[in-house]
Amino acid sequence: MVPIVRMLTALQAPRPTALSRVAIQAADFDLSAEVAALRAADDGVGAVASFIGTVRDRHGGVSGEAGEVMAMELEHYPGMTERAIEAMIDEAAGRFDIRAARVVHRIGRLLPGDQIVLVLVTSAHRGPAFQACEFLMDYLKTQAPFWKKETTLAGARWVDARASDDAALARWGITSSNA
Repeated sequence: MVPIVRMLTALQAPRPTALSRVAIQAADFDLSAEVAALRAADDGVGAVASFIGTVRDRHGGVSGEAGEVMAMELEHYPGMTERAIEAMIDEAAGRFDIRAARVVHRIGRLLPGDQIVLVLVTSAHRGPAFQACEFLMDYLKTQAPFWKKETTLAGARWVDARASDDAALARWGITSSNA
């Protein structure tokens, strides 16, 4: 009797809605809370892959390249950004056998060490979860409508996409020329 009850409960359990898959916010996020929410009521999850991006203290991550990063400001186009990320998640779901995905991206002024982005993917198995997580991050780096401005001792400048970001997306069969 218990397996039938569990099966019925799983069928009736609310699944994440399209609106709950993307959050654009100034506030920080909590990895544990986000994972728990994504896994809730889905006993078919066998793997959770995550990526957290943080603000580096140096431009390009290399000491001396362009000086110490004192702050980063992120802007977005409300409505358009969420729709673009929703489309990215739909694309990932079409390519990989995943159960759910969530992207949380921060906006506003951030300091070195602050969390910028969270990508979470659930699947029955680790392979599709890892692949979809990496795909989503590659897509976010080149296609999501965000604008980043870094402030260093030398001043502030808008950050462009890099050729390496376009190359990462190209391995998924998607061409981009943002750099």
